[in-house]
Amino acid sequence: MKTLRLLRWSGAVLSPRTRPCVYIRPLLQSSRLQSTAAAPIQDEVDEHVSQPTVPPPLDLTALPSPPPARALKSAKLSALHARISLPPRLPVQTLARCLVDASADFHPSFNNHSLSLLGNDLLGYYTSELILCRYPRLPMIIIFAAMQAYIGPATLTSLTREWGVDIAAEPGGEVDPGLLQFKAIIPGNADLAGDGTLVKDSPTRPSPKLWNRGLSSLSVTDDHFGALPSRSPTDYLERPELAAQEAAALRARGVTLERASTNFVRAVMGAVYVHAGRNAAKAFFRAHFQSRALNVSKLFEFRQPTRDLSRLCAREGLVSPVARILSETGRESRTPVFVVGVFSGRDKLGEGQGGSLDEARLRAAVAALKGWYLYSPLEVRVPSEVEEGGKWEGVLIDGGEVVV
Repeated sequence: MKTLRLLRWSGAVLSPRTRPCVYIRPLLQSSRLQSTAAAPIQDEVDEHVSQPTVPPPLDLTALPSPPPARALKSAKLSALHARISLPPRLPVQTLARCLVDASADFHPSFNNHSLSLLGNDLLGYYTSELILCRYPRLPMIIIFAAMQAYIGPATLTSLTREWGVDIAAEPGGEVDPGLLQFKAIIPGNADLAGDGTLVKDSPTRPSPKLWNRGLSSLSVTDDHFGALPSRSPTDYLERPELAAQEAAALRARGVTLERASTNFVRAVMGAVYVHAGRNAAKAFFRAHFQSRALNVSKLFEFRQPTRDLSRLCAREGLVSPVARILSETGRESRTPVFVVGVFSGRDKLGEGQGGSLDEARLRAAVAALKGWYLYSPLEVRVPSEVEEGGKWEGVLIDGGEVVV
């Protein structure tokens, strides 16, 4: 059999990880000595042998945020990655970037601003379709309140604490990448000028009153919570210098802990969508946001429930509601109890009890209104479930809330 020399062709077959390392020592020219003494050790190396250059140590204090390479050595990041059950396809370097607010590092490649914008849109989309498909008759104000309860700044700040995220005292390159890094806003009791005038007492420009904000503005031009945004995308397209001005003001002013925590949670949601896809983002939303218990019935507050119920019955073509006493006890005592029901023809719309007839009648009207607005179909299917394929079946389209 013919003998094969493996070292000649193994370099082209084996991968770099399995390739054998063959080190050929350079031959040093030796001079023949005309002496019986031992040859001296040659300290000088030939000029053609290159010496490895050691890069200078990196000054971490000069960086606004930790370098991405330090994320692989952070125990806090690995623990956070496992604690909130992030998909394996999401690297810890991206999770470290989610913890860096734009106020700490202005460079867009190292902060969470872009991921936060994507996560905000995803959270708003998934939450709004969940609320609208589960409760198709909710008034617009209640929808905004439910959105605030699910993905509002206070909820996301509480979620950050639940995830066990610690806060860095000051951002910088030497900070552990597993800490939330942002430039804290100047406290209101600080005296910057040195004359005893506090920041909270300094004169500010009053915000203009907007008299044309109605339901159309709340549902079309405002954000997910019904608040008026400071800038619209059209403003940034027409005036590109606005972005640089707001960034400079953000670096000088800083942000609150609530805003930094909100941007962090939104950035994590956007990172999951980018690295793991739509299905992983939906699973992450169901595990951390949709699973939170919310009693929607406690969000209602009626001022004149009897009048609202009368208008609702008139709009739906029902018989005008009538209140009737169902039972009572202790009328002549100090603590009487009356049970009143509201009927439309032979159909009982609601029932309430109270210490007086008026109180029981109002509670019965409130129960009837809540029974109408809190209608929920048996099978709830949202539009995002058919993005991969399938047929969409529309949900109930209600006439809207009662306008008095």
